[in-house]
Amino acid sequence: MTAPFAADARTPAELLRAALGEDPARPLVTFYDDRTGERVELSVKTFDNWVAKTANLLQDELNAGPEDRAALLLPAHWQSAVWLLACWSVGVTAVPGGDPAEAALVVSGPDGLEAAQACSGERVALALRPLGGRFPQRPDGFLDYAAEVPGQGDRFAPYSPVVADSPALETTVDGLPLKLSSEQTVRLAREGAARLGLERGSRVLSTLSYDDWAGLEAGLLAPLVAGGSVVLCRNSGELTDDQWRSRIDAERVTLKVG
Repeated sequence: MTAPFAADARTPAELLRAALGEDPARPLVTFYDDRTGERVELSVKTFDNWVAKTANLLQDELNAGPEDRAALLLPAHWQSAVWLLACWSVGVTAVPGGDPAEAALVVSGPDGLEAAQACSGERVALALRPLGGRFPQRPDGFLDYAAEVPGQGDRFAPYSPVVADSPALETTVDGLPLKLSSEQTVRLAREGAARLGLERGSRVLSTLSYDDWAGLEAGLLAPLVAGGSVVLCRNSGELTDDQWRSRIDAERVTLKVG
């Protein structure tokens, strides 16, 4: 029986390091926005570079660290996946769709900026424009992620090591709250990967939101823990059956979820 991918990994950041060590050139996250026509493909190495830069921004510019909670008001998007891994690299608890008023910092896309103002801590805005572009005008009271992240370092080392039993994720499953440590996040992702039948090289297409466990599992964590990759599709409700078949064939998708 083949050993699970990164069998010794106990944190999501360790899973990413394992993927980087195994095959840094393979695709990890592919993203489509069918409203704008955008397609972005990030290799493991490129994704890791974005995570490192974002983690340095979190740690050095936003002064975030273990025991801090970050409300992520973001859709399922390649930059959202980067922010999740950056939080877990620093030791920050990621709370997708969380209440900004109860978080130390908030990271918001354009649709969540009004709600994000309830956060009394640091606020970061993502324009979610093609090619990672900036806002035409920076929202008042927010850092523009696209303006801040390029100058950050390409390598990251946490000031405090992220331990397996540290808080990592607050989400919901079937409408019920779910709080997970780093190790529990990895373990539950492994169970999800087995349930979905994923293995090395699996390629999962997901249209699910990141605001609950089902979307996080299918759209990031289960493919990562299996040694596979993910194709995220946003604003894809108008695609025809023929267009879906064409995309699935072109992207060599092995499983569609959502």
